[in-house]
Amino acid sequence: MSTRQGNQMTKGSRLLTIFVLITMISVTWSPTALAELEWDDDGWLTTSLADDRLESGDEFGCYQMLHLSWKLDPGAMAIECKEYIETKINASKWGSNAISTYTPSSLTMSQHEIIANQGLTVHGDNNGLQESAWHASQDVPVDLWDWYNLGRRGGSLEQIVGSIDTVIDAVEEGGLVNLYWIGRVDGASIRYDRDIANYLNDDADAWLTTWGESWSYWTVDRCYEFIDDLVQQENETILYFESLQEESCNSVAPDAWDVPITWKIDTNGVNISEIRIIDLELGNKTLPNIAGARNSAEGWFQHSGEYLHLSVLNGHKVEIHFSQQSSDYDVIGRSQFWNNHTAAVTIASHQTSDLFLWSKGFTDYDSIKFTWLVEPRLSDGYSIWLPISVIVIASSTVLGMLYLLKRDDIGMLVETESPKKG
Repeated sequence: MSTRQGNQMTKGSRLLTIFVLITMISVTWSPTALAELEWDDDGWLTTSLADDRLESGDEFGCYQMLHLSWKLDPGAMAIECKEYIETKINASKWGSNAISTYTPSSLTMSQHEIIANQGLTVHGDNNGLQESAWHASQDVPVDLWDWYNLGRRGGSLEQIVGSIDTVIDAVEEGGLVNLYWIGRVDGASIRYDRDIANYLNDDADAWLTTWGESWSYWTVDRCYEFIDDLVQQENETILYFESLQEESCNSVAPDAWDVPITWKIDTNGVNISEIRIIDLELGNKTLPNIAGARNSAEGWFQHSGEYLHLSVLNGHKVEIHFSQQSSDYDVIGRSQFWNNHTAAVTIASHQTSDLFLWSKGFTDYDSIKFTWLVEPRLSDGYSIWLPISVIVIASSTVLGMLYLLKRDDIGMLVETESPKKG
C-alpha cells in the first residue's frame, strides 16, 4: 500500500472516531434526551402568595421549560411556557395572557418572529438583535419587533453588583429603565441592594411597571380612537370622553392588555373640579386625583391652568366637570408614559423557580413591581451532572475499546506504515 493511501486511511479512521464521539454527545443533548429531564410543577403559582403579587401589579412571564431548547424549537418553548403559566394564574391583573419572555442571544430574527407569533411579544434582554428598544434613553421603540431586544438599563438589583448612582442617573435620563435581578444561584440566596430598592420604592420620579404593562401601553400609540363631546348644562360645562377599543386597533396588537392610558387634554386654562366614570350597572364613580402616583391606576391630575392628565381604561366613559363654563378644549393625545412620567422602571427577575424565597424580601416595598420570568424546578432526585457523566463514561468506553483494538493492530487508530525504501 502506498504512503498516500495509508495516510488517507489513517485520516479517515480518525475522522470516523471523532464523528462517533460527536454523535454520542449530540444524542445526549438532543431534544429527546432533554425531554427526559425531571422537573416539578411548581405549586406556588396557584397559592395566595402568587395572587397577592398579581394583585399588587406584578407580572408573570417565561424564562424556559427545562425539557426544551430555545435554539432547537423556539415555537414549542413559547407554547409550553405560556401554557405552564396561563393554566395556573393570570399573567397580570390587566390581562390573563402571558406577554413577556427571556430569550438567549443566539436566536435569529426569524426565530424571534416564531416566538412572537405565539403571543410572547416582549423579549429580553440584551439578546444581540440589531433592532432594539430602550437600550438608551433615546432608543424609543418604533415597531413591534423593536421589543424583541429590550435593553438592560440601570444595571442589577443585586447587592455589590448594583449601583444606586447608576440607577438614579438612568431614571433622571428618562425612558424605560430595566433592571436585572436573580434571587438564587445554585441554592444560595442573592442579596438585593437595599439602597436601590429604597430609592425606587420611595423616591424615584418614575412609573414603576412591568414589561407587558409598558408594552401594552406603548401599543396604543400605534392606533387609538376616542369619542368626545362638550355639553353646556346650566352654569356648568361637562366634557364627555371615552377611549375606544376598536377592532381595527386590536388587530395591530391583539395580545396587548387593556391598561390605563393617560390622555392629555388642553382645557384652555380652565381647571377641572371633578371627573366621574359613567357606569350603567354600578352607577357613577368619582375618579381619584393621582398626582405623583407611580403605579398604574385610573385617575387624573391637573396643575392649575395646565393640561388635564386623564388615565382611564378603554371603554370607560367619563364626564369631566369644568370649574367654570368653557367652550374650548383639545385632546392632544396620550403621554409617553402613564401619568405623564418621563421615566419608567421595570425589574426583570430571571429564572424564577421559587416565588416564596425570591419575593419574601420585598414585602415592605409596595411600589416596586417585578416581571417574574418563570421556569420550573428540577426534581429533587435529578442532577444536572447526569448527562455529563453519561458523556464521560461513554467517551471513555469508546476510547478504551479503540485503544485495545489498536494494540492488537486491528483498530481504526492503527497507523499504516509507509513502505521502506530499498
